[in-house]
Amino acid sequence: MRTVLFKFGAAVCVLLFASAFIFATLTTPKTYTGTVADAMCGVKHVVGGSLACTRICVLHGSKYALVVGDKAYMLDTKDKSLLDKLGSLAAKTALVKGTLQNNMIEVSSVAAAQ
Repeated sequence: MRTVLFKFGAAVCVLLFASAFIFATLTTPKTYTGTVADAMCGVKHVVGGSLACTRICVLHGSKYALVVGDKAYMLDTKDKSLLDKLGSLAAKTALVKGTLQNNMIEVSSVAAAQ
């Protein structure tokens, strides 16, 4: 009986450590490089090109997005200065640092790509 409890306890410890490692990996901020767009249109812009489309869609309530290849990640931040920076980089390549979760990046910093 003692051996079974020991094995069960060891298995629980391994699972706890593995889940902690996975959680830490998922919540570590990373830097993403892509084009600043809007979440409504994402990869495809329809109103007068990507800059005009991004500005119109964000003005009407859409969130900013980062287009990386053929994938668009929604950008989320409450920081007004980061939103202003995203607005100035609309339709341009940017470096966005943040935590990705469920296709949304919680933005911690934004910079123009060189």
